[in-house]
Amino acid sequence: MLRNDELREVAEKELQFRDDKDQCIFVCNAASCQSNQGLQVIEALEQSVKDHDLQERVCVKGAGCLGLCAEGPLVLIKPGDTMYQQVAPGDAEEIVSRLSEAPVDRLICDTDAPFFTNQTKIVLENSGRIDPERIEDYLAADGYEALETAVTQMSPGEVIDEISDSGLRGRGGAGYPTGLKWSTVSIAEDDQKFVVCNGDEGDPGAFMDRSILESDPHRVLEGMAIAGCAVGADKGYLYVRAEYPLAIDRLRTAIKRARRYNLLGNSILGTPFNFHIEIRLGAGAFVCGEETALLASIEGRQGRPRPRPPYPAEYGLWGHPTLINNVETFANVAPIIRNGSGWYSEIGTEDSKGTKVFAMAGSVKNTGLIEVPMGITLREIIFDIGKGLPEGSSFKAVQTGGPSGGCVPEQYLDMPVDYESLKEAGSIMGSGGMIVLDESSDMVDVAKFFVEFCKSESCGKCIPCRVGTAQMYDLLDKITEDNATQADLDLLGDLCDVVQNTSLCGLGQTAPQPVISTLEYFREEYTAHLQDGNGKVNLDQLEDK
Repeated sequence: MLRNDELREVAEKELQFRDDKDQCIFVCNAASCQSNQGLQVIEALEQSVKDHDLQERVCVKGAGCLGLCAEGPLVLIKPGDTMYQQVAPGDAEEIVSRLSEAPVDRLICDTDAPFFTNQTKIVLENSGRIDPERIEDYLAADGYEALETAVTQMSPGEVIDEISDSGLRGRGGAGYPTGLKWSTVSIAEDDQKFVVCNGDEGDPGAFMDRSILESDPHRVLEGMAIAGCAVGADKGYLYVRAEYPLAIDRLRTAIKRARRYNLLGNSILGTPFNFHIEIRLGAGAFVCGEETALLASIEGRQGRPRPRPPYPAEYGLWGHPTLINNVETFANVAPIIRNGSGWYSEIGTEDSKGTKVFAMAGSVKNTGLIEVPMGITLREIIFDIGKGLPEGSSFKAVQTGGPSGGCVPEQYLDMPVDYESLKEAGSIMGSGGMIVLDESSDMVDVAKFFVEFCKSESCGKCIPCRVGTAQMYDLLDKITEDNATQADLDLLGDLCDVVQNTSLCGLGQTAPQPVISTLEYFREEYTAHLQDGNGKVNLDQLEDK
């Protein structure tokens, strides 16, 4: 068993190792860069360091996501923060040979660009700057310091108060106050309680949780352990979809390392606190992102939602009180405990504190992973950080919140990005997917795509979702085939209302949202497809569109 001072010695040894090197080369080793020869770049750099006999002066480390996926593989050299983009294995020799000279100009990535300078990194502060497979790197970055504080210097109530005072809201989509949820579980009377991390990220175009788990797994484990201490749980489950093999491998490694250092398991850091974490793999059912369906899946049953109340905070896993938060929520916990609730609550807006991680995709130049303060505008995200749309394209809408969200048109570009503002605009924050659409997008097709997704992912338990999404899809298909009438369009609107207000869980309740938002802002694209009384389509409107 390692004592707290021994953990500090491990961290100091790692820091000393880096100080003894002239340079450390960090190479993005997340899934996106791996798919573009990232592993081969690491191997080539390591070989070049050996060829130049620089092993004593230069280290090469695989790291997490550096964010700018559009320009990967990315390489960061410290000190100095020189970053290279679109690095190929053949570039390794030139990079290493120029370490003590001027950088390789043709590969330089401008880190003074808004993509980097306009972000505020809390959840992603370690991403790309530590090796996610080495706990020593995490300890050297103040890792597990917050857990030590929580279990040795704070009472459970004080931990919950700190989370409550920070204003942190659940980052899984609904934005429920995190401290309130923790408090509800803590006061529940039961000898057995659980903590569950929802890593079932299934939104099309979303890769926030995957990147966090791949880049900084210990941060999530630490957040779960702090939560367990606060609510009185000694068991945690991390539910991750099986389509994320790299994240799963790194989580397994992180759990083993944390146990070895007495940061998980029994008598954590020499205290009476016990906390064990197990991984559960999801089979890819989107509905398992809903908390009651997720719990059923963990229990080994079919992933189907159940009516609420009772809520999982009172009646969760195997009937015991269960705290459920998503990956990004847990990743915020350690920084809040380490830096204080006052520090965190100063970031963001009055009702939406802190930062939000977004996966930016679609028709935008800088696709990738970003973290921005709540309250930033859509225009700043898309046109400053995202660098705007490709040449020759013009902005039409941005889809936020995945299949549960809506399409926000140009008139809302200067709207602050927070929970309430997005809801007023007909969308939601969701877990953080953000897809930029240009003028070539047919908004009826966009709505049809998301409805088809929800239709195929419906668990079928309740009729409004099972039948309603299928009928919505059929109507949208009829419209896109130019075979619909005004009566069909009116029926589509009525059907959206029924599905939204009578479905059992969030999947069905939010499935109509892409249709509702596009009907509100792009109705002319629907009516352009409609037949008139003589069975003819309005061709002029179709051509204009």
